[in-house]
Amino acid sequence: SSLESELESLKDELIALKRNHEEEMRQLQSQTGGDVSVEVNAAPGEDLTKILNDLRNEYEQIIEKNRREVEQWYEVKIEEVNRQVTSSSQDIQTSSHQLTELRREMQNLEIELQAQLSTKNSLENSLAETESRYGCLLQQIQGQINCVEEELASIRCEM
Repeated sequence: SSLESELESLKDELIALKRNHEEEMRQLQSQTGGDVSVEVNAAPGEDLTKILNDLRNEYEQIIEKNRREVEQWYEVKIEEVNRQVTSSSQDIQTSSHQLTELRREMQNLEIELQAQLSTKNSLENSLAETESRYGCLLQQIQGQINCVEEELASIRCEM
């Protein structure tokens, strides 16, 4: 509402200024006899098409520069990723080879362990058999010793 009233007052002021200007022009024309000579000393207007083309060229150069920078950054990143992939592939191959060697070594150790366990069982069985056989012999010998001692004791008694 206040803006509308301000607008109305400005319109009224503009109309008054136009009337004053027309009145002053009429007075000046009557004084000079109606001949009016106007000289304009203004700079020649610049060609807007040329300005727009210059701006377009400038922005196209900036865009091309940015495109080259992004492309360069992209190529550097791709190269880094390729190096990492190559390094990772080599690490995987090395680890795979080590794993194969360790599995082979583990199989060899398991075979050796089974052989050692078999030898141990065989020796334990042999020891048990030997202890059993010599235990029987020892009992027989002990029985003979007891008989001889009894005979010896009986001979001593008779003497």
